[in-house]
Parts: sequence; C-alpha cells; structure tokens
Amino acid sequence: MTLTTIIPSMRRVIPDPIVARHWPARTAARLDDVVIAAVSLHRLAQVCGTPCVHTAAAIVPGTGGHASQDETVSVVVTRVTRIDDRAGVRLLQLDADLTNVDVLPMDARLIARISTAHSTPTLLGARGLSTVLPADLVVGDLLAIPCTDVATLHDLRSNDGEPYGRCGR
Repeated sequence: MTLTTIIPSMRRVIPDPIVARHWPARTAARLDDVVIAAVSLHRLAQVCGTPCVHTAAAIVPGTGGHASQDETVSVVVTRVTRIDDRAGVRLLQLDADLTNVDVLPMDARLIARISTAHSTPTLLGARGLSTVLPADLVVGDLLAIPCTDVATLHDLRSNDGEPYGRCGR
C-alpha cells in the first residue's frame, strides 16, 4: 500500500507510484500525467484524440530499468464514455474495446487531472477488467493503461466494433 493510497490528498504533491516493470523504459509518473521517453501521454491524446497508442522500448527484466534493444511494449490512452454503478459494482465504458489488446488493468491510471478521492474497485469495458481507480472519475476522464506487448491502434475497436485505423479516427 502506498502513501497516496492511504492519504489520497498527497496526490497533489507526489504522483501515484508506478510498477516500473509494467511500463515502457524511461517512464516517469507525474502528478497528472505519465511521460514515456519525453512523450506526455496527456499531450498525445490532445494531438491524436482517443483512443491512442504509444509504443516504446520494454524494460529488460532484472536490469533495474534498462531499455531493451529489441523488445517493445505499448500504452493505450482511452477516454471514459460512461459510468454505471450497479449493486456496488462500478463499470466504466471506454471509447475503445480492449478485447484484442493484452492490457495490465491493475496499472491503469488517471491522467490529465489530479484526483484526491479514495480509490475504489472498478471494472473496465466489455471485458470487465478489474482495476482500482479514484472514486470521482467522470465521463471524459483519460486513462493510461500499459500493455504486456505491442498494441496498435488497429487492435482497438470502437464500441460499434469498427477498428480504428489511424491517429484520431
């Protein structure tokens, strides 16, 4: 358990920590963003729209964070489009179907704003991927979700089943 989990108001002065081995090399958590090799995921979403994908060098296991020369991983940035709270279960609908992407939902994090609300169990999308996110999420919030391998924008599907094919749509 982290300090920001116990005292969420601390997120105003220190970022939620990340599990480095689940993110690309040279990933840095910021108060309201994740920056990967000098690329702000919040800015990427502003430029490309959502969903969007950032791919970068993976971390070589057991090296303390050294970048791999030949392995890459991705991070998906997606927007919350609907929130359903039913019988104590919180379900977020996203602007992308993550069915074809091997994401690490427990490492999903809110970007583009700072939340000081306590975290709560949450299910993501149609697959009902289990995670823990701030209780004050609203429609329009951005989430960054790391993947275990390379994902492409084409792997993401809109809620009507159509593949995305380029930056934005």
